[in-house]
Amino acid sequence: MDKEAPAVGIDVSKHKLDVALLVDGKVRSKSVKNSNAGYEELKIWITKQKVVLDECLVCMESTGVYSEPVALGLQALGLTVSIVNPARIKGFGQSELVRNKNDGIDAALIARYCAKMHPEPWQAAPPEQRRLRGLCDRLKALKDMRQQEENRLEAYGTASNTELEGHIQQHVSWLNSQIKQMEHDIDDQINRHPNLKRDADLMASIPGIGKATVAVMLGQVGDMHRFSSAKALAAHLGVSPRQRVSGTSVRGRTTMSRTGNRATRSALYMPAVVASHHNPVLRTFAERLRANGLPKKAVIGAVMRKLVHVMYAVVRSGVAFMPDYLEKRVRGQST
Repeated sequence: MDKEAPAVGIDVSKHKLDVALLVDGKVRSKSVKNSNAGYEELKIWITKQKVVLDECLVCMESTGVYSEPVALGLQALGLTVSIVNPARIKGFGQSELVRNKNDGIDAALIARYCAKMHPEPWQAAPPEQRRLRGLCDRLKALKDMRQQEENRLEAYGTASNTELEGHIQQHVSWLNSQIKQMEHDIDDQINRHPNLKRDADLMASIPGIGKATVAVMLGQVGDMHRFSSAKALAAHLGVSPRQRVSGTSVRGRTTMSRTGNRATRSALYMPAVVASHHNPVLRTFAERLRANGLPKKAVIGAVMRKLVHVMYAVVRSGVAFMPDYLEKRVRGQST
């Protein structure tokens, strides 16, 4: 039997990394700081365990803002890194009947998953995409703050509290200026990079897709050419259908999988609503689904998925949206 490659599982937190090195079925543990110095210390420690770095597999869960900087730092030191959906690690732990949970146990579980499953190496997004994603995240945060303040403004207006109304209105005005500046920065970021600009123009040609949705898709997904098919992209975004049927007794309702990034699904919802009424292709598609008795939310979910297919088609082909051509294909596709 072939000897398994050494595997490193890392449980990432804000200030430290809990590390488990799995070699020949034995686990060795270590904790280092979540910093460049900590990454270097980890590399030296792995080498001291007589592990060849080129043969070592490193795996961690996707933990938002914390996992990507760690992966970039370790890649820069020559380590092969995989970032895995936490649901996969959780499912693997359930298959092993793991009952306890702490940072060290989680790191060892991730190492065992890495050794058994050999996840694909993580590829860092280009710097221009990472910056665009950061700008979009900040824009959403500013808009959320503005909505909160506008809700408070309404509440204080009802209570006739003019002093606080004025204070909140000043903050809303400042947020409006920051949102406008952030939108300008996003447009500038896209326009300064030919690849982003090309894909943005193609996606914007689809009725129902606006600049905000285009920016989120480019920031979160990046180059759509890396996906083998539109179905693969839809699955990545979590807009694919998930069935729950087994034998004769289980007849669950088909729902959206929701396994991908929430930001992209949120960005697709309103465009799907608009497209179901104003996009000549997707309006026909939505009307047919409604005529078949599909609930309103399910229709919107199906239109979201179809929008993803159309975006993939225009980007991969390099040809702007053509309703006459796409209408024939959509009519022939099942829901």
